[in-house]
Amino acid sequence: MNKKIKFIHSIHFKIPFALIMILIATIEIIGAYFVRQIEHQYVQNFEQSIQIPQGISNQITQDLYTHKSDMNKRIQNSLQDIDNNSISEIQVVDKDGTVVGNSNVNKQSSIGTKTSIAQIKTSMYNNRKLTQIVYDKDSGSSYIIMQPLVKTVNDSSNVIGAIYVRANMEHVYKDINSIIIIFLSASLVAGFVGAIIAIFISRAITRPIDEMKQQAIQMSNGDYSGQVRVYSEDELGQLALAVNNLSIKVEEETDNTESERRRLDSVLSQMSDGVIATNRRGDITIVNEMAQEFLNIEDQEELLGKPIIESLGLDAEFSFQDILEEQDSIIIDAPDNDVILNAEFSLIQRDSGFVSGVVCVLHDVTEQQRVDRERKEFVSNVSHELRTPLTSIRSYVETLNDGAWEDKELAPQFLKVTVEETERMIRMINDLLSLSRMDQGTSKLELEYINFNEFFNYILDRFDMMISKDKEHAKEEGTKIKNYSIKRIFTKHDLWVEIDTDKMTQVIDNILNNAIKYSPDGGVITCRLLETNKHVIISINDQGLGIPRNAQIKIFDRFYRVDKARSRKQGGTGLGLSISKEVVEEHKGKIWVNSSEGKGSTFYISLPYNPNESVGEWDED
Repeated sequence: MNKKIKFIHSIHFKIPFALIMILIATIEIIGAYFVRQIEHQYVQNFEQSIQIPQGISNQITQDLYTHKSDMNKRIQNSLQDIDNNSISEIQVVDKDGTVVGNSNVNKQSSIGTKTSIAQIKTSMYNNRKLTQIVYDKDSGSSYIIMQPLVKTVNDSSNVIGAIYVRANMEHVYKDINSIIIIFLSASLVAGFVGAIIAIFISRAITRPIDEMKQQAIQMSNGDYSGQVRVYSEDELGQLALAVNNLSIKVEEETDNTESERRRLDSVLSQMSDGVIATNRRGDITIVNEMAQEFLNIEDQEELLGKPIIESLGLDAEFSFQDILEEQDSIIIDAPDNDVILNAEFSLIQRDSGFVSGVVCVLHDVTEQQRVDRERKEFVSNVSHELRTPLTSIRSYVETLNDGAWEDKELAPQFLKVTVEETERMIRMINDLLSLSRMDQGTSKLELEYINFNEFFNYILDRFDMMISKDKEHAKEEGTKIKNYSIKRIFTKHDLWVEIDTDKMTQVIDNILNNAIKYSPDGGVITCRLLETNKHVIISINDQGLGIPRNAQIKIFDRFYRVDKARSRKQGGTGLGLSISKEVVEEHKGKIWVNSSEGKGSTFYISLPYNPNESVGEWDED
């Protein structure tokens, strides 16, 4: 828009050039008409000045008619009476074409001879006056009049001769040329003055137009501060006022648009959902940060201008026309990202019904899909876990009902299995109720500061006692059990931690029970209590079979078992580690496992710890 315009293409040149051309054309037309009229008037006046006086003309006519012997002399005398310096020659010719008189003394020899001027005969023959302007290089321009002489007898007009008048009109053309020179001089002065006036007039027109152009350029560049000067109250002045008003209106609308854009950008950037807008061809025009994050795109420019179907990875199943016709929700796996998105499409329509694009809202339903999947798996697992003991109980009860209750050896065994399966179902239901309360947030922590060293030692002492009793019981019955030992590695500092002792006891019991179940005969279970800057670390290590790497991320899922048959045989519900994870996270801690197949497993628990916490009052209590 700021491209420089050549001067000949500018209105600064075109307007004055047009005005000057009009002025020149007007002067030329007026000059041509004026010169023609002057020439006609001068010639007409000159013709009148060289006319033969009527009395002399009548006298010559009478002499030609009477044709007396002294006719030539009488006609010559009449010609001598004509006193006109402009006339160079007067020739009188009778009806036969014979020259009977000539005013030019140098051409007296032509009297009595036939005239050589054919136009005289033509004038007599047609009985019509003829005039002619001729040019001779010696004498210059001459005006010739050939006037037939007519005698009326008995109401009958008869041509009896003609008068040929030749007059030099050089002085006439000199006068005309003088007038033309004066007119041309005046025209040049008028043209020069008119050109100056045209330039000033064009300047008065082009200046406000040029200022309005500059204001329009500033407006196109986003600068609305300038105002066009109003020079007059005519149409240009009204146009300048309109441009000024337009500048104000555009500035207001631009500010409103910018404010709306910033508000829209703020809303889009703060939305937890991804938003993508397209034009009517399906190319992306707007995308917010959350949509970029969902699609794993760092630079917004990578998405702008691309087809939305391709960007969402739907080009293999859908076309943009399908989206326009059916705006249903679509579940998609985000390209290059491990999230599941629910894409909802809606049309952008004008009041006329014209579709100018599509808006797509992306919801992250990964957690919802995971919860739905886990819920389905949970229901399936609960059904399976309950069906197994119920089936076992039903089998033993039916066997007892069929008469096995009378067998004193089998009946107690069947009843023992039935009781164990019943207790297992009760434990499972209690675990499910605990998990349900945690999920619903109704489970409350009874927090208190305790010496974690003493707390952990107390739990391990209890397990040492259980191991000792199991050994004594096996020795009394003569049965063989696996031999275990618990090794303790504790920090020497007393660690005071705020926990719910009952729930944390349940967590450690679950992990120690698993360590005992899966440790080999003679295995050592190593329990450590360590201190970091802001955390207490508990680790429990066994020398069992270990956990495969692909199973370690699922070990805390509900009902997940690495060895399902062995775990169920040992009475596990598959919920212990899930409950442990929930309890630890309620304490704002973390739990994880590090394991290698064949080398055992180590479970870690990290709990918040403030070494600067005062415990003096707790000691006194």
